[in-house]
Amino acid sequence: MKTGVLVMAHGTPSSPEGIEPFYTRIRRGSPPTPELLADLTRRYLAIGGTSPLTECTAAQVAGIAAALEVDAPAAFDVRYGSKFEPPLLEEAAHSFRDDGFTKVVGIVLAPHSSSMSTEQYMSRARTSLGDAVEFIAVGAWYDAPGFLNLIAKRVNDALATIPASRHATTEVIFSAHSLPEKVVELSDTYPEQLKESAVLAAEIAGVRSFDVAWQSAGRTTDPWLGPDILKALRDKHAEGFTDVVSCPIGFVSDHLEVLFDIDIEAQSVAREVGLNLVRTASLNDDSAFMSVLAGVIRTADGT
Repeated sequence: MKTGVLVMAHGTPSSPEGIEPFYTRIRRGSPPTPELLADLTRRYLAIGGTSPLTECTAAQVAGIAAALEVDAPAAFDVRYGSKFEPPLLEEAAHSFRDDGFTKVVGIVLAPHSSSMSTEQYMSRARTSLGDAVEFIAVGAWYDAPGFLNLIAKRVNDALATIPASRHATTEVIFSAHSLPEKVVELSDTYPEQLKESAVLAAEIAGVRSFDVAWQSAGRTTDPWLGPDILKALRDKHAEGFTDVVSCPIGFVSDHLEVLFDIDIEAQSVAREVGLNLVRTASLNDDSAFMSVLAGVIRTADGT
């Protein structure tokens, strides 16, 4: 019997008409206010109406399957499930259960883990698989062999676009999706994971001047982890930096939180204050990245 691999990701609406039901699912069945819906729709329209996340994720799932097939022929069956958009992760989990799989490895396409994000995927998958299926949940994998080397390479590629004469006044900002501050009260290590991955990636890249920030906070009244990257950009300008390399290390593909929050919103702030902002290229379905994830899955499976 093959080992099942359930690859999970956030999901995104496939059309502008799908934004409202998508947002409603995120809000656990509560429809967004007209103001919130208009704001999210504006963001999607600014990047072309839809996000490329669906296509990016499909390519990543196919890439993981191909890499596993090279390393361990006929040993794995890879399927995809989304947290908020069909095909939902429950559907994929049920398909493994109904097809008689006895072991499934679950991995979320996010390098850092949290009780308020990735562990929710795992809980839903575990419940859907049932007690008859052994479920192996992959936690944070930012420290997987080779991953931070790929990040460091992209940081150096971005730095290479900035004149060497300005490197002394260039800062690298590593960022990830913010979460409500109450995550800290839960003894969640998510903030520490971001800091550690930033330190290690900067060390590999040979970067001395770097910082961490948060982005893409939700539109709620609760306080979220900070500093927000928009504030960080203003602060860096005030501190005398001329250039910033934005490395959204918490994201592994091009989607709304990268294409709007960094390429449009953060760029706008950078221009406003007089900073040159360069973003690192997303990993997407880079074959080396697919091999890294295949290694994570094989390690979890014990093969």
